Amino acid sequence: MPTLAQPVRRIRPNPARIGDKALAARLGRKLEGEVLFGAFERGRYSTDASIYQVEPVGVVVPRSIEDVLRAMEIAREEGVPVLPRGGGTSQCGQTVNTALVIDHSRHLNRILRLDVENRRVRVEPGLTLDQLNRQLKQHGLWFPVDISTGNRATIGGMAGNNSCGARSIRYGNMVHNVSAIEAILPDGTRAEFGPVPGNLDSVRGSVSNGRYIDLVQRMRALALREAAEIERRFPKLLRRVGGYNIDTINAAGHNMAQLLVGSEGTLAFFSEIELPLQPIPPHRALGICHFQSFNNAMGATQHIVKLGPSAVELMDRTMIELAGESPAFADSIARFVRGRPDAILLVEFSGEDRDRQLAGLRQLVELMGDLGFPGAVIEATDAAFQQEIWEVRKAALNIVMSMKGDGKPVSFVEDCAVPLEHLAEYTDRLTQIFAKHGTRGTWYAHASVGTLHVRPILNLKQEKDVRAMRAIAEEAFALVREYKGSHSGEHGDGIVRSEFLEPMMGPRIVAAFEEVKDSFDPEGLMNPGRIVRPPRMDERGLFRYGPGYRALPHRPALDWSDWGGFLPAVEMCNNNGACRKAEPGVMCPSYRVTGEERHVTRGRANSLRLALTGQLGADALASEEMREALDLCVSCKGCKRECPTGVDMARIKIEFLAHWAERRGLSRRQKMVAYLPHYAPWAARLAPLLNLRNRNSALAKLGERALGLSARRKLPEWRWDAFRAEGECDGGAVEGGREVVLFSDTFTTWFEPENARAALKVLRKGGYTVRTACRAGERPLCCGRTFLSAGLVDEARSEARRTAEALAPFVLRNVPVVGLEPSCLLTMRDEFTYLLPNEEAGLLARAALLLEEFLVREARADRLRLPLRSGGQRQALLHGHCHQKAFGVMPDAEAALRLVPDLTVEAIASSCCGMAGPFGYEAEHVDLSMKMGELSLFPAVRRSEPGAVVVATGTSCRHQIHDGTGRRAVHLARVLEAALP
Repeated sequence: MPTLAQPVRRIRPNPARIGDKALAARLGRKLEGEVLFGAFERGRYSTDASIYQVEPVGVVVPRSIEDVLRAMEIAREEGVPVLPRGGGTSQCGQTVNTALVIDHSRHLNRILRLDVENRRVRVEPGLTLDQLNRQLKQHGLWFPVDISTGNRATIGGMAGNNSCGARSIRYGNMVHNVSAIEAILPDGTRAEFGPVPGNLDSVRGSVSNGRYIDLVQRMRALALREAAEIERRFPKLLRRVGGYNIDTINAAGHNMAQLLVGSEGTLAFFSEIELPLQPIPPHRALGICHFQSFNNAMGATQHIVKLGPSAVELMDRTMIELAGESPAFADSIARFVRGRPDAILLVEFSGEDRDRQLAGLRQLVELMGDLGFPGAVIEATDAAFQQEIWEVRKAALNIVMSMKGDGKPVSFVEDCAVPLEHLAEYTDRLTQIFAKHGTRGTWYAHASVGTLHVRPILNLKQEKDVRAMRAIAEEAFALVREYKGSHSGEHGDGIVRSEFLEPMMGPRIVAAFEEVKDSFDPEGLMNPGRIVRPPRMDERGLFRYGPGYRALPHRPALDWSDWGGFLPAVEMCNNNGACRKAEPGVMCPSYRVTGEERHVTRGRANSLRLALTGQLGADALASEEMREALDLCVSCKGCKRECPTGVDMARIKIEFLAHWAERRGLSRRQKMVAYLPHYAPWAARLAPLLNLRNRNSALAKLGERALGLSARRKLPEWRWDAFRAEGECDGGAVEGGREVVLFSDTFTTWFEPENARAALKVLRKGGYTVRTACRAGERPLCCGRTFLSAGLVDEARSEARRTAEALAPFVLRNVPVVGLEPSCLLTMRDEFTYLLPNEEAGLLARAALLLEEFLVREARADRLRLPLRSGGQRQALLHGHCHQKAFGVMPDAEAALRLVPDLTVEAIASSCCGMAGPFGYEAEHVDLSMKMGELSLFPAVRRSEPGAVVVATGTSCRHQIHDGTGRRAVHLARVLEAALP
């Protein structure tokens, strides 16, 4: 290897190599994994959760460590930098660079060795924290660096970033929780970085790697030489993650892995990571402390930590109110927030002894009273309630990013750490700095260790706000130095803070950091320009919204005025990666199957943003690459509920499909699906003939060739006994009984009329006068969803208007409109509001209820008189439709089934079933559709008792369950009907 005294070739980012086809071809010949060099693919890896955008040379997704070795060797020979990347959740720009990105998150995600007795585990870098802890839980163990992004952050990324988490006051940071790292050095050397004794002679015989010994000696010499400067300049705080951890090096013995932790991919690629584990605390108690003044909350923190809590977390008023507006968190906020506090502190006590944790909670209540805040603590001792509260806190970053408009809370001074005794004064002075520059900040995070995530609200599309960001950064960091704090207490350096290492730690320490970098990476192969020799944090060419950033002309088909336009709606994605979570939750089903960045909400949003701003070419929005990016979005609306920033990809896809239909037209299959409500009355008359397709393989194969509908699937069967509207259609009031309107959607009417008849019977037995929605002399009403699935917005709007007008007489009299198919009925609550932006649509949205919602509402109001008895079934296994979950209706579905005496109801924890309307019938998607079902739904159905009734309210779900498991699923209306006397 070259020594520091020898001249070396220093590899630097070279924009000319971006998308290099020859390099891509060479990598493709040598690697088993994916090689992604296309413009769309590079664009998806150009951003992380920071404010920056840097296009990579290309991306490789290795299938093995051997792939990593080959890729690094080729990059070194080609003079191309390398950037290791996990979940891409970095907030400072660590994971974007003009380099060859090596994405370890898809395939390198195994647990390699678990030693339960000695509480050790060795993992590959792509394993996420939550995946690890799920497997450890059965042994009563966990890895306690409890970060909020644990459901998508990889262990490799956490080690590279020196992550910390909510409970660092008890367990420390990542640097305190890594035992060893097997790393690939830039020259291709593989070495085990771990504990090294003081006497290296005892190591030389057991370690054949001279390169590793040489690095140990160099680092010890550096630490010895700079010992006085390290003591003088390094902040004396737990939360100090800036620069390299040279303060951990000791000639008497140290752990070399600690030097790699926090190195941000600039020193080596981590191939294996060994972690010490902790027993899961069996008991927790949580106190939610309310403060009417933010400053009071900060002042109280130093007293609260003396009680020995395991966590003290802050949420300010802005975050509380934004969370209260989120469908995913509104109910939780209502349960644990009292009134309108300016701030709350979540104070947790955990350990082996339950009585001790409860005593800690009592002491907290007493302390708050002594501090002048009597009655300000809500106590949470129930584990499920505690988990609910922590889920809100974990989503904090993304909740504050859900502000609509160009002004966003910007991450650049968000994790400074100061000693607790200065916390109140520091936050007050920092608030004054924000006010001086015409903005304000949002506050949350780790009050226990003096690290508060504060984000000033700025519009980085405007030059004046970019200048304000620079000024705020310089003044804020000067303030941190004054309090002898750390300018980075959790999120590292990256682009945004590397340049401030010198004013924070001095030129001599920065020179020592450069020596570390040059010792490990003399050619500058690994993630250059991060930590050492960085660019300016406000270099405009590195910004996501750089000079010249603007939208191309686009005439939207939908109303996006609430966001300020279609592009701002897409820009709601801040790349936090919450959609990459494997489980639990709904989103993102296609990503859960493929593991590909292009098939996750974040990847789709990035592709759309780049296309809408011309960065992928003038006509990228109508390109085949864009169609492919959105092809596997099944419009489950999981992101509508679960994306903390509120990205609604199902709605965005409709806009794209409208643009595609206008530019490219529709296929025969799309037309057949879209216009189904129009031709259904005639098709039903030919039911026996049309249904022959399901009984004749030759016809099925012919249909696949002609329309692309898989011959391996049976299509829904047309019914000659379709459901017909009863009574008059004028909406006039009737005498006798409470009124309700039954809306029978297209799928129920023509394919499963028995469900409508069951609902009709249930409602009438419940004492209601049931009207069926219709228009005299016309075909049945329709929600327009089939047209939306093809991007035919005008046709969908026409159907919506026709339906809204027919239902208006009922709605104006406050008569509930009850439906059976979630995707159709909930269209009235969602799509109708922007297809028909008027008061009438709003009234209908409030009146539209699924059958289960209506029955449970009536039961709770003590108005339901449904004479149910124990039926033949004793157990019901319930699968929820995606849209039920997106609108939070699943609890009502469970409650409606529990109206049946002695019926045990179990809800399946599942994502999309995989059918998703026509998606699962399409020949090119049928295999993927079945894989979605195999994620959790099919196994749960197979495990259930043979006598259990399988319940699914979605027609697609019922078909998918039958095709995947052989079990028949029924609508809950049928279960209720069977329980009638």
